[in-house]
Amino acid sequence: MNDEQDIELEAENNEPPKGGDAEKKVAKLRAELEHVKAEKQENLDGWQRAKADYVNLLKRIGNETKAAEEKGKVKAVKTLLPAFDALERAKEHGEVPEGFLAIAKQLEGAFAALGLEAVGEEGEPFDPAQHEALAQDMVEEEERDGTITAVLEKGWRVNGSVIRPAKVRVAYSG
Repeated sequence: MNDEQDIELEAENNEPPKGGDAEKKVAKLRAELEHVKAEKQENLDGWQRAKADYVNLLKRIGNETKAAEEKGKVKAVKTLLPAFDALERAKEHGEVPEGFLAIAKQLEGAFAALGLEAVGEEGEPFDPAQHEALAQDMVEEEERDGTITAVLEKGWRVNGSVIRPAKVRVAYSG
């Protein structure tokens, strides 16, 4: 008989284990219990690491999806901007037929839905992160120093990221 069968028989007969055998069996059971506890902890640790990896993967996939979506928006906007700029220039000069005005409004609505915002207005302070200075204009008033005097080409940003800086003239007081 083996040790497990001996323990079972002794438990069934309600007989106390015999002498030194009991101590050996208890020590063996304690060692086995420690081994099982260590194995359980190892499995728990592995499961927790796998769970953390999974949560991190979900976050990374979410971030990558948002970045790809943003990149797609920017690419679409950059592709359509030249046509939109041409329509804007034509509108300023009153050269747009009525049918094209409707198209321009649709484009404006679509760009607004994508988060497109114009960058650069006369009178605002020059910001090299949003504006590209092509020329300077001498001004007498010192408070106008460093402000935009003319917008030569509108700049654009999508959700705070500049996709094309505004081309501007900047005031300076000599």
